[in-house]
Amino acid sequence: LMAFFDAELGGIRRSGLWRLNIADGEQGRGYGRFAVESVAAEIRRRGGTRLAVSWVPGENSPEAFYLKLGFRLTGEVDDGELVGELQL
Repeated sequence: LMAFFDAELGGIRRSGLWRLNIADGEQGRGYGRFAVESVAAEIRRRGGTRLAVSWVPGENSPEAFYLKLGFRLTGEVDDGELVGELQL
């Protein structure tokens, strides 16, 4: 897990997930959800109201995982990655 807090990205101050990697054999056990919830809690603690993440679309994309957690696409594309946000 790599996260960022109150960073300026594309002229917008954001906090969120930089990278989240869960080994294939460990996926589906709640580790990813726990990681996202932990970062969300830290963003809230710092006074933030949104958690951002981006992903590469296509096969093996984590898009379904993030959408299931409540992330919504912003319509932005950053370096070929779709940007999603979760309202906290």
